[in-house]
Amino acid sequence: MLLWTGVCLDCAVPLELAEFYARLLGWEITYRSDDWYQLRDPAGGVGLNVQGDVRYEPPVWPEEPGRPGKQLHFEIAVDDMTAAVVHAVSCGAAAAPWQPPDRDPGQLRVMLDPAGHPFCLYDDG
Repeated sequence: MLLWTGVCLDCAVPLELAEFYARLLGWEITYRSDDWYQLRDPAGGVGLNVQGDVRYEPPVWPEEPGRPGKQLHFEIAVDDMTAAVVHAVSCGAAAAPWQPPDRDPGQLRVMLDPAGHPFCLYDDG
């Protein structure tokens, strides 16, 4: 039997990134060590792990040849884009300088977490 339990993000400063996603999503950090943190949704489901790696290089968004690109990104549904962007920034995110020109910014915003991983806020309404 196989059971998917989580996703792991690498970064240079794992505590900072774990605390960011805990604030952003309202999740709990359920395990802490020097370079490994586990977060769980109090409502259940797949969790998120954060692992420190001294060789970590942030991805470049948008991708550029010869530079580290994103390997994955989170899609986070929101019901109020303006409030969601404000909340994400207050947690430590930044709006990505480049946004897809073919998308309505009221429907989709690409954000960057403190380690540089892109994630998308999208209006699910």
